[in-house]
Amino acid sequence: MAQPSTSARTESSAQPESAAQPSVTETRASEDQIAEGRRAYELDRQHVFHSWGAQEKLSPMTIVDSQGSWVWDGEGKPLLDLTGQLVFTNIGHRHPKVVAAIQEQAQKLCTVAPQHANAARSEAARLITELLSDDLNHVFFTNGGADANEHAVRMARLYTGRHKVLSAYRSYHGGTHLAINMTGDPRRFASDKATDGVVHFLPAYPYRSYFGSQNDAEEAERALNHLRDVIQLEGPHTVGALILEAIPGTAGIYAPPKEYVTGVRELCDEYGIVLIMDEVMAGFGRSGRWFAHQHYGIDPDIVTFAKGVNSGYVPLGGVVMDDDIYARFAEQPYPGGLTYSGHPLATAAAVATINAMHDEQMVEHAARIGEEVIGPRLQQIKERHPSVGDVRGTGVFWAIELVKDRQTREPLSEYGQVPAVSSEIVAFARERFVLPYPNMNRLHICPPLNVSEEDIRYGLDVLDEALDLADRVVAEG
Repeated sequence: MAQPSTSARTESSAQPESAAQPSVTETRASEDQIAEGRRAYELDRQHVFHSWGAQEKLSPMTIVDSQGSWVWDGEGKPLLDLTGQLVFTNIGHRHPKVVAAIQEQAQKLCTVAPQHANAARSEAARLITELLSDDLNHVFFTNGGADANEHAVRMARLYTGRHKVLSAYRSYHGGTHLAINMTGDPRRFASDKATDGVVHFLPAYPYRSYFGSQNDAEEAERALNHLRDVIQLEGPHTVGALILEAIPGTAGIYAPPKEYVTGVRELCDEYGIVLIMDEVMAGFGRSGRWFAHQHYGIDPDIVTFAKGVNSGYVPLGGVVMDDDIYARFAEQPYPGGLTYSGHPLATAAAVATINAMHDEQMVEHAARIGEEVIGPRLQQIKERHPSVGDVRGTGVFWAIELVKDRQTREPLSEYGQVPAVSSEIVAFARERFVLPYPNMNRLHICPPLNVSEEDIRYGLDVLDEALDLADRVVAEG
């Protein structure tokens, strides 16, 4: 799509007094793009069935163009993308090296059946395994994160001969059958028949402790004691896998204490349980490390990934297994596969993405931006707004938790619900060229790893102003 004109001015003059607008806010999509976007919206409403929504109540925003940390909406207006879309545009929109790699791959080998070797898939597997511990050497490619988690559990069950899989409440693992059953949030309710061998446990969640903990040390100890009880009460000989997000994303971007994650690893070793780390959202630099579990110094048995591996430019996910699990299928066939496993366009995009992240030091940049810019600015926001109960995160992976009362930590709306004021916050921010990411009682902040300091400061300043709307709700009781 054509680059938006840099000469035309946006129609809106609204802007926060506290922030200097980035120059990109002076750009506007072309009239042809806007017309195309309007046609796209009409056809969408006639023919497209959307995820997670009541179809007749939806009014999806049209995106007509994108570049770097910005997207242009259906009326041609630029918006700073703090959503990462669904937290996957880790290297931003339309990165030229990745676009070129997809074009080049399409010219020589656009697609191929998964039983054949090809250069893009082989190189992607090499690059991915080099980012992980020494015994994680083999990749099974999937089309996305949900099927990666499905296959990871299948492998663990076949490896151990045990059927049950443990998964935390306040988690998300995908929308396919087993993945949604493993998910620990309300989206599973309609599909969870409690017949798929999934057992949920309470996670370590310091801000809203289920165990009455007053600090991280207590939370880690009590949550681990609870998990040990669950394993023993379920029967350790029946539990084949435990799946855990190193930093749960959709459920609130809450990092459990280090002692908890290392303790989970020890429990899995003690009981012969395969530890699956779901890195679909937190992986590939989002947390300021290549993989979020690396903050804790542990080695999983299986790592699942998707999203940031190629910023979603072409759908791709995968399962990285350790040498012991690989050996289980060295002489006996693995009973699973996908038509598009390791698709050349997707894996070529992954190769270009990983190389660009290395060359441009994006992971290091994300770590610095999180530590020096986002974290300190969010602390200021917390101090200024009575509606903000907690701010937390790392790298470019952050959440603002909204509450009615800081002392009681009562959320702004019931669990699983979105506060009515969220739509006002989104509208306010969009008028000021910022696209926020509301999620239940939170605002998530997930820009690309390579977001500029100027852009992220601007976006946070706009959110600071927008939160005055939430403060009014708190003041009115």
